[in-house]
Amino acid sequence: MQFTAQEISLMLEGTVDGDPNVSVNQLAKIEEAASGSLSFLANPKYEQFLYTTNASVVIINKDLVLNEPVLTTLVRVENAYSAFTVLLEKYNTIKMNKSGIESPSFIHPTAKIGKNAYIGAFAYIGPNVVIGDDCKIFPNTYIADDVIIGNGVTLYAGVKIYFDCHIGNNVIIHSGAVIGGDGFGFAPKPDGTYTKVSQIGNVILEDNVEVGANTTIDRATLGSTIIRKGVKLDNLIQIAHNVEIGSDTVVAAQTGISGSAKIGENCIIGGQVGIVGHINVAKGSQIQAKSGISRSIDEEGKKWAGAPATYYQDHMRSQVVLNRLPDLEKKIEELERTIAALKNEAK
Repeated sequence: MQFTAQEISLMLEGTVDGDPNVSVNQLAKIEEAASGSLSFLANPKYEQFLYTTNASVVIINKDLVLNEPVLTTLVRVENAYSAFTVLLEKYNTIKMNKSGIESPSFIHPTAKIGKNAYIGAFAYIGPNVVIGDDCKIFPNTYIADDVIIGNGVTLYAGVKIYFDCHIGNNVIIHSGAVIGGDGFGFAPKPDGTYTKVSQIGNVILEDNVEVGANTTIDRATLGSTIIRKGVKLDNLIQIAHNVEIGSDTVVAAQTGISGSAKIGENCIIGGQVGIVGHINVAKGSQIQAKSGISRSIDEEGKKWAGAPATYYQDHMRSQVVLNRLPDLEKKIEELERTIAALKNEAK
């Protein structure tokens, strides 16, 4: 990527203060930027770095009043943060601009690949797979039999998608994720051993879902494990068989959701949350990190915390009391000594 300050200002509908011909070829934080870097200033607490930065171009809000002279070229825009987000997307698009089929890779003769596809080296695409237009399949990806993938999907290196799974449009799956591995199904036998229960369902990821690195989504025993449209899953999440996650819910890292749990739409689930199986979590629920959900949540839009989880405010009050326990213990010991002394005096 190489752009001049003038080109950047045209892209962002801004104005240039300084040299319009100065060029940049990388993005950087304002406090770390070197010559040739493009940065931005949106948070006032970082304004001090504007006067010392080595960045060649800095994007700022158009109404920012300078308190000192600056050596860098400025591009003034309505909203510096939003403008920089636009540039990040353009930069990412350029970096991701791959096409064609690399060799060696294996594409089964019955597979159907859409227009403008990128298939990286050592990818495996099995029988009867259907891949839509504008998809990017990075190296070492495995796509098993009868998988259906929509348009505009990105599968990063090392993604594994087991047989019969369905992936919607504009889905992003990051490296190491496994979609459609067996659910954790074992039947106990009289002798204390276990028999594996075959998992013959699938996983459905609807449109605009993003799955983080090393996250696993198990296939259903029967039917489907379903991740509804717009869901965002962080890295290192375990989603068990027959789970359903409602649209536009976000889940942070290291959360585990047990089998057949149903999560409502627009929920926010913090990191390291544990959710037991066969329960419902109501629409709009917000669950604090490290919470344990051991029963269904029926009230919509409530905040929860703790293990087992309670109302967030109740949990915070309990924490205040918990922090006072050492002092309370000392007071109890003092009272016990006082009572013992009074008893001795009364004898």
